[in-house]
Amino acid sequence: MGGFKNFILRGNIVELAVAVIIGTTFSGLVQALVTDMVTPLIGAITGGRQPNFAEYSFTVNGSEFKYGDFLNHLIAFMIIAAVVYWLIVMPMTRLVGLLDRNKAATTKQCPECVSDIPAEARRCMYCTVELVPDSEKPAVDPA
Repeated sequence: MGGFKNFILRGNIVELAVAVIIGTTFSGLVQALVTDMVTPLIGAITGGRQPNFAEYSFTVNGSEFKYGDFLNHLIAFMIIAAVVYWLIVMPMTRLVGLLDRNKAATTKQCPECVSDIPAEARRCMYCTVELVPDSEKPAVDPA
């Protein structure tokens, strides 16, 4: 029972559960936005008649294909994807880029085997070629 308690109380599990709950709620909110706001807007643009995409369907050999409901879900998906991209992915990418720009390089490539090795290494751990650490290289005069 103690192992299960440790598993449940682990930080990542709780954060994941909160994310799923918020995501599900956000999905419902976006679905309502599509049904109550976007669909009437499309109706206003296309001739004043409010389309009800959920009712659009066709029948083949007695099987009903509800492509209108699919359109509602597709629009909701596109809105969710845009919100996630513009409000989460882009800012995080910029933040990580800013943080990484100020970091000093801790690795370099071996000139022989092109493997990543520590910047201060004197010998490549893969091909064993001898190297000069960056801190011991002579300064190059640009003139």
